[in-house]
Amino acid sequence: MTATPSSAAPLSAELAAELVALAHDLADAARKVTLAAFRQAALSAENKSSTGFDPVTAADREAEAAMRALIEARRPQDAILGEEFGPKSGPSGLTWVLDPIDGTRGYMTGTPTWGVLIALMDQHGPIFGVIDQPYIGERFIGGLGHHHLIGPQGEYPLHSSARKTLAKARLFSTFPEIGSTAERAAFERVRDRVLLTRYGMDCYAYALVALGQADLVIEAGLQSYDIAAPIAVIEAAGGIVTDWQGGPAHHGGQVLAAANPDLHRAALVLLSGVNGSANGPQDGPQQVE
Repeated sequence: MTATPSSAAPLSAELAAELVALAHDLADAARKVTLAAFRQAALSAENKSSTGFDPVTAADREAEAAMRALIEARRPQDAILGEEFGPKSGPSGLTWVLDPIDGTRGYMTGTPTWGVLIALMDQHGPIFGVIDQPYIGERFIGGLGHHHLIGPQGEYPLHSSARKTLAKARLFSTFPEIGSTAERAAFERVRDRVLLTRYGMDCYAYALVALGQADLVIEAGLQSYDIAAPIAVIEAAGGIVTDWQGGPAHHGGQVLAAANPDLHRAALVLLSGVNGSANGPQDGPQQVE
């Protein structure tokens, strides 16, 4: 639930620094919880869906609870939207959007492609985001003047790639059987034009677009907490994230993330015109974790 402020005044340098520091503390708190259970024999998952498989672990809930507790202690005036515990309203006009483990399927099977997603939104959309991969120790941040990766090899700027043609592009998606029949056909039109396609990377695919290693991510059936943080990180790195009609994507649904305007335009031509419901039923697996 995003609270709408009466004005869109820019954040002061002091407030921006406070918010960035809190975002890092949120990521640190989630790292501690998620790493404690990752690849442990006792890790188990419940299914949140009555029609498919949408797993959740105790670590999902505990990590979100830890992040929410920090926000409520230090920024009680801010709203919160989290995957596991829903919305909390707040009068500040700022909303923290939390996905404690994006890629729970990866988490429960031991792959290091899941991540913690933290976004800060105003009434227009994401203004700051974190994609954190605790096991690898990589943290991608973007917005409020930041666009860099902090990891085992140090800290360096994020820049999306300059590859401008689909024939040279590297495409990612979580599931090959994306969305509805029509959405799948549209995705395959792009897939058939690119250099290579990879699947199953969860939020780490978006981080790779910001890093300049990948060029496109195309998905459908997302929720706000799946995409808000990647939008901020990719846009800070020079990329573009929209829905398949070229509009805002921070509410979820169909998402096209591209490294630069040329690739975005080329992919959009092949995707646009396919209407989809942001939260409606999908023929393929739901992309919500």
